[in-house]
Amino acid sequence: MKIRRPRLPRTRRGQRRLVQAVMAVCVLALLPATWLYVSTADRLRTTADVPRTDVAVVFGAGLWDGEPSPYLAHRLDAAAKLYRAGRIKVVLVTGDNSRKDYDEPDAMRTYLRKHGVPDDRIVSDYAGFDTWDSCVRARKIFGVDRAVLISQGFHIRRAVALCEAAGVDSYGIGVDAKHDATWYYGGTREVFAAGKAALDAVFHPDPTFLGPREHGVTKALAGARD
Repeated sequence: MKIRRPRLPRTRRGQRRLVQAVMAVCVLALLPATWLYVSTADRLRTTADVPRTDVAVVFGAGLWDGEPSPYLAHRLDAAAKLYRAGRIKVVLVTGDNSRKDYDEPDAMRTYLRKHGVPDDRIVSDYAGFDTWDSCVRARKIFGVDRAVLISQGFHIRRAVALCEAAGVDSYGIGVDAKHDATWYYGGTREVFAAGKAALDAVFHPDPTFLGPREHGVTKALAGARD
């Protein structure tokens, strides 16, 4: 059975319509990414100039042999630096703990403790399965209404936009990262993830797991003020 190749239009009018159709598809595909850039333009900061905020949220980024991956370690380093500088009081670590042999939040907690953040200033969210889930749970489960978000540059705009949509007044810090294969993969992935982010921001789906209200952030902040 022969597979016929699609035939390109032979008339100028047909070719023009084809070009217009391709351009329209490209524009529609890039609209969500454009929305992310426009909506977060004034929300990106550095560790030196981010506003003083009670809570920082660090998003999970994978483990290597049970330890934070280099990308995740860079995020945690930024959070520890903010804590030591007195610019934040509590760190909410949010990540995947969907199975017993994989626990991002506990690995993040251990790393932060080794880098000068007291254990009672760290709060763990074990059901941050994706960015939207982490943002919704930060607001609804942990009662966070303002936060500094920490991630890599290719992800931070989406994190800020989604947390804003979830009701968290957010500033984002995009930490430096080596431009290796992982970085390029992450940047490419964000083009497609922007579409899902736009849908999440519009329709506000429930996270994978919501659960009861937790008071870890409130208690940690109370301890910080004592």
